[in-house]
Amino acid sequence: MTTPTLSSFAAPRQGAQLPSGGPAGTDTFHIAGVELTSRFFLGTASYPSPQVLQQAIAASGAQVVTVGLKRQLAAGGGTQNDFFQLIRDSGARLLPNTAGCRSAREAIALSQMARELFGTNWIKLEVVGDEHTLQPDPFELVTAAAELARDGFEVFPYCTDDLVSCQRLLDAGCRILMPWGAPIGSGQGLVNPYALRTLRARLPGVPLIVDAGIGSPADAVQAMELGYDAVLLNSAVAHARDPVQMARAFKLGIESGRLAYGAGIMAQQDMAVASTPVTGRPFIL
Repeated sequence: MTTPTLSSFAAPRQGAQLPSGGPAGTDTFHIAGVELTSRFFLGTASYPSPQVLQQAIAASGAQVVTVGLKRQLAAGGGTQNDFFQLIRDSGARLLPNTAGCRSAREAIALSQMARELFGTNWIKLEVVGDEHTLQPDPFELVTAAAELARDGFEVFPYCTDDLVSCQRLLDAGCRILMPWGAPIGSGQGLVNPYALRTLRARLPGVPLIVDAGIGSPADAVQAMELGYDAVLLNSAVAHARDPVQMARAFKLGIESGRLAYGAGIMAQQDMAVASTPVTGRPFIL
């Protein structure tokens, strides 16, 4: 199997023109040689029904969906069951994840299983270190990431917003990072915008995807306005009263935030600044 390579895409500076590799100015980016026009990565757990999930994927426009392999296998799933066929039929690219793993060894074994089952080197690496917050274990995460990178995986690590931990993951061979906005499923939004802003500033050439804790489209807009390359979420759509409509709302929010970042957001001021300054010359009406 040929190992795919990850094409780095740097977030543009504020006010920079967005790339347009797709139709009529479509904002595009590349991961592992795959061109994407959607910056919305969608999770597939906890939907009311398979039909609602299918409709939500379509409404979201997501071209990458993530699946918790451990949970599916525990439920008696497999590569031939209806769930995985639904994902295939959606046309989205599969990003298996190691949700539920508590050690590097467990996550590595599950990653290797996912590669055999689905024929992809992409893996969303999750190694939980705390049962209350589901916070990633930074030490086990780096250990697993280093071995998987050596084994030819494209590792998408779910990590905290700690800059040093993120740098260690890059040293281990990761070429994309997925820092949390808040604990998984909490819906708290971006609890530490300063840390996320620091990551974006200090790692300008690294693809960054906010993963976990997103509660509403406003949170996704905020992440994109910070210059993040994409947003991954699950619960905010799956637990909505109308998941399909919420998926569309997030799609529009992510697009809006990205456009605002590229357009250049005005600087905040400490005092009022007249939008129409008067210089002593009369207006001619």
